[in-house]
Amino acid sequence: MEAQEGYVTEIARLFPRQGEWTERDFFALPESNRRIELSNGVLTMAPSPTGEHALILMELASRLKNHAAAAGLGEVLVAPLDVRLFPGTIRQPDILFVKEENRERIGRYFDGPPDWVAEIISPGSRELDEEVKLAEYAQAGVPEYWLVDPENRTIRVYTLQGEAYTLTGTASPGQVARSTTVEGFEVAVGDVFGKL
Repeated sequence: MEAQEGYVTEIARLFPRQGEWTERDFFALPESNRRIELSNGVLTMAPSPTGEHALILMELASRLKNHAAAAGLGEVLVAPLDVRLFPGTIRQPDILFVKEENRERIGRYFDGPPDWVAEIISPGSRELDEEVKLAEYAQAGVPEYWLVDPENRTIRVYTLQGEAYTLTGTASPGQVARSTTVEGFEVAVGDVFGKL
């Protein structure tokens, strides 16, 4: 047991301390299907999403992808995909949309703000999604941010006004959430949550 603890300690010494991580350190990590993010020098790893989260993600992403493809608007991507919002901040939005004219930002990671992002709130991510990411996405210049809330069965649509988001709508089952950035995209909230 002591040998194992010593080995773990030695491995831990290979990496920076929390608060000291850089983009270079982050991008030197081995490829992983885990959701690892960087903000203010701190590396975080989210637990695997729930089945409910995965069903909502697939429903919303497929509807957005079908709409974007039919209209030739751009590309839809889902986590895990590193998105470098600005120097030192790398997030993995649940769903992102990039306009056709910004397609060149897609590479090993997505460099710069996407044109639209959505986060599905998990039981442990509410503060992160509603406060921290709301501020970071606004700072990065993401034009539109959707917060999908399974607990309250709502979709909140935020649009960037200057340097901060304005809540432009909250839609519940029986209502439609409409994008201001993805031309013509709207979705019935009840369809996104399905039978959950």
